[in-house]
Amino acid sequence: MPDDVERVDLGSLRVAPVPGRELRLQVNEESGEVAAVLLVAEDGAMEIQAFAAPRTGGLWEEVRPQIVADVTRRGGHSVEREGRFGTELLCQVPAALPDGSQGVQASRIIGVDGPRWLLRATLLGRPAVEPETAGEWEDGLAMIAVHRGDQAMPLGKPLPFVMPPEARRSS
Repeated sequence: MPDDVERVDLGSLRVAPVPGRELRLQVNEESGEVAAVLLVAEDGAMEIQAFAAPRTGGLWEEVRPQIVADVTRRGGHSVEREGRFGTELLCQVPAALPDGSQGVQASRIIGVDGPRWLLRATLLGRPAVEPETAGEWEDGLAMIAVHRGDQAMPLGKPLPFVMPPEARRSS
């Protein structure tokens, strides 16, 4: 990973700006804490989260079946496929459309294991349904640096984000 890349410091993640993508923070309304990072464009979005994992990695292998079970429980289906970062999930879940009719929410979930962390990215929109067109989204994911910290944390616990001082809330 190039060291000369300028990144936004979000605590556990350092995210490089991606041309044509807006960086947003998903905030838990109850706690006020940042729950996920979003990169958003006209054709789709990528939700990014980081979790505590074993020193040897391997959490993605354990988490995938849980995601598959959740998708199935919600009436959807999923398929594993090999992608740029290894095994990923293509998921489709029933969802209500803005007009109230029933539709399908497609997502593509990528897991990247690191030393004591798991980076999980969920692609929505065009990059989820047309993985072959998602190269720029994947490049953005590849430019993210994870900073796990030294503190002990339970496996699977989300790594903490920090709201940068220059961030502004939108209503």
